[in-house]
Amino acid sequence: MRTESARDIDYSTRGLFADLGATFGGVLLLLSSGMGLLQGLSAVANDDLYAAGSDYLYKLDMTTWGTVHIVLAVIGAVVAVGILMGKSWARVLGMIIAGLSALTNFAFLPHYPLWSIVIIAFDGFVIWALSVQLRGYDR
Repeated sequence: MRTESARDIDYSTRGLFADLGATFGGVLLLLSSGMGLLQGLSAVANDDLYAAGSDYLYKLDMTTWGTVHIVLAVIGAVVAVGILMGKSWARVLGMIIAGLSALTNFAFLPHYPLWSIVIIAFDGFVIWALSVQLRGYDR
């Protein structure tokens, strides 16, 4: 594992934007995880709210589906803290968690479309911000 010393820090404009991109991605992942946690908790607490009128191609138990959202949200929050702390493992893992969150919310679209679209948009911005940050360190 590589540690940064004072001479390894990139003080250029490109390095500054890369670091700001990672911070932006970490904050958005933290917000997205918070919204996913709320979504999962409400699906577990009141699964009748989501299940009403759901004649869709795939039928999912809302309690299980809510638990999936809660687990992803907790992992996402831990990864977001890692991103904000500047941990190298968190950048790639953040893009993976945001991608998984976007996929689970895409499957959740028929049940609560507006909320899912907002979280998918946040996840897209997380992936973009972290990929720009990774490219900023590519030399």
